[in-house]
Amino acid sequence: MRTEYKPAIDALLACIAACDHCATACLQEEEVKKMARCIHLDLDCADYCRLSASFLSKGSEHARLVLRQCVEICEACAVECERHAQDHCQACAAACRRCIEACQELIPKTDPLRELLAVANASDSE
Repeated sequence: MRTEYKPAIDALLACIAACDHCATACLQEEEVKKMARCIHLDLDCADYCRLSASFLSKGSEHARLVLRQCVEICEACAVECERHAQDHCQACAAACRRCIEACQELIPKTDPLRELLAVANASDSE
């Protein structure tokens, strides 16, 4: 494992734990149905964080693709969890925000694929 990946992997692992805990705690709430979206996002977020940690741990050349999607899912999870007053939801949202920051550090500011698509789209509209 490359040492520059360690902070992101640590943040991903913390996010997995927070999301798993939040989903389990949401299932114990009196009005579970109101927590359905939160539970689904917790589970999706934890799964994507696991995948991202795995890609980083093995130094996959496709890690940034997975990280980009992980950031998107972590953002959705954080926004949903922030809507709920429960401590486990607030802790999950905070873990998601830390994970987003750590993962974004590894996503290049200039993305060759995005630039290629922008050029292709620009030529299509001419």
